[in-house]
Amino acid sequence: MSSIPQRPAPVPSGLSDAVAEDLALYREKFRRRLPESLDELHGPTQGVVELPLHMAWSGMTSYDLGKPRQRMGLYRTVLHEGLRDDLPRYLDQGLLLQLWPVLRTLVGRSVRAVWEDAFPQLASRTRAAA
Repeated sequence: MSSIPQRPAPVPSGLSDAVAEDLALYREKFRRRLPESLDELHGPTQGVVELPLHMAWSGMTSYDLGKPRQRMGLYRTVLHEGLRDDLPRYLDQGLLLQLWPVLRTLVGRSVRAVWEDAFPQLASRTRAAA
């Protein structure tokens, strides 16, 4: 049984029905890509990572995990563009938890809402860092 909530992430109030529906569909796209658990994330923690073009279609394709800005850029790109099979391959649970308080400010609202709704430990890391 999946530990991921089966309800869609909440949509902000005050939006027209059409905009709210579009936002819900956009968030559902990210929710379907989520791993069952953060324990599945066993991506690299050091070295240089080469992303395939389906994720790095508009910018860098090579990221040095030893460089903080490149590490953050890799995680941002994978969270936005990665498919379900990409997330465990390119993300590491420990690094994601470590980076999340800052990373959450660099990703879009939909990505942030979906991940924090599915994995409360991410939201709790943010509160602990504040």
